[in-house]
Amino acid sequence: MTQTPSGRAGAVPGKVWPVLAIILTSYFMILLDNSVVFTGLPSIRTDLDLSSTELSWVQNAYTLVFGGLLLLGARAGDIVGRVRLFVVGLAIFGLASALIGVAPEGWWIISARALQGIGAAIVAPTSLTLITSYFDGEMRTKAVSMYAATAGIGASLGLLVGGTLTDLASWRAAFLVNVPIAIAMIIGARRVLVETPRQQGRFDLVGALTATLGVGALVFGIIESAETGWASTRVIVSLAVGVVLLVALVVNEAKAEQPIMPLRLFASRERSGAYAVRFLYLGAMIGFFFFTTQLMQDGLGFTPLQAGLGFLPMTIVNFAVALAVPRLGRWVPSAVLMSTGVALTLIGMVWLSRAGVDGSYVVAVAVPMAIIGIGQGLTFAPLTSSGIAGVDGADAGAASGLLNTFHQLGMALGLGILVSVAARAGRDASGPATVADHVGAALTGSSVLLGLALVVVLAVILPGRRAVAAPVAKPPVALGEAAS
Repeated sequence: MTQTPSGRAGAVPGKVWPVLAIILTSYFMILLDNSVVFTGLPSIRTDLDLSSTELSWVQNAYTLVFGGLLLLGARAGDIVGRVRLFVVGLAIFGLASALIGVAPEGWWIISARALQGIGAAIVAPTSLTLITSYFDGEMRTKAVSMYAATAGIGASLGLLVGGTLTDLASWRAAFLVNVPIAIAMIIGARRVLVETPRQQGRFDLVGALTATLGVGALVFGIIESAETGWASTRVIVSLAVGVVLLVALVVNEAKAEQPIMPLRLFASRERSGAYAVRFLYLGAMIGFFFFTTQLMQDGLGFTPLQAGLGFLPMTIVNFAVALAVPRLGRWVPSAVLMSTGVALTLIGMVWLSRAGVDGSYVVAVAVPMAIIGIGQGLTFAPLTSSGIAGVDGADAGAASGLLNTFHQLGMALGLGILVSVAARAGRDASGPATVADHVGAALTGSSVLLGLALVVVLAVILPGRRAVAAPVAKPPVALGEAAS
């Protein structure tokens, strides 16, 4: 793992696809783990004898650390070297997965999940930054589309993998499978990836602290809202502290020499709109995965494995459409693809919100799920591209970190809101019909979030693409061109 003589990012000539495979497989491992835990939680609770609060922190510890450290993880790669930090993140994630797999009790698995969040906060933003460093032109378009396809199928495939391993082996296997993957990716990265040039200047310590603690406080408040309600003192104080710290972050970034979150990233309407749409869209989609899993298992009587298989209509369609987006983009503007994708996702979500326990799986679940898959496949690639549009090499890490931060915050806030909506809906009795009532209310909330996302696309991103682009530094030589 060395740096090219010219100081440009690159890889061993002729190994374009191995480079992309390493980056995308590593990112997929992170995404897979986000949803694998959903199907394993009941077994984890029984095996480790966890209380409801302890069980919630198996997921919350990961979400809190992951969301809080994303900006720091992204910007740190610009300072110390993106490949070096990428490898460190993989090592941390793999070690944490091993510790989770052998966890004997609650405090152990919660601590290991927090450690896993540190690794994820490094790998997730760095993977996108490496794509922008290594690829340009048509090859970058293909790479970003494949990155988006990976993001699209990671969650749904994670439910299938988690359900399969939990049913056939153990919940521990769903985490231990990360260990050989992480080791293989570390070996591959050290052999194939070439280090990116480091940025000079002082590290923005104040920005790092305010960003980490501010985002962390927001995520904590959102998580707690699902347990104690939005009016609880703990939630109000956490959210207030988060807002104050993020305001302090903005003030600091305006004068920092090497800001962790350069404010110029918000100068583009297209980029700012993409951050907002990412936030709203992921808030809706986390509700889709979380509550549709409950509908299939607790409402329709599916096993964890059957529920995982139940997501295949979305997974297959999503992946196929996402791979076709680069070709579609030659004739259809990306903003049109994005708006069409969000609109289709909204249609599918509204349909699915009307599902009951008396209808057939095919009509009530599979068909709207396939429509959502088409919508997500059309949305993610142009949405990701808009989030890094016009960004020069020096800001690539920060832009990737911002995109992933809004991604994670959207999931945390969306789930917190939708859990509250579901808890207040339907009848007080238990049973499949009650589950359907709660799921329907939550997915109606997801539909509202998607409607807002569509408004932002049409009112902000579309006009932003027509506006004069912000100054763009000359991009690095494309890996595909360098290898030819």
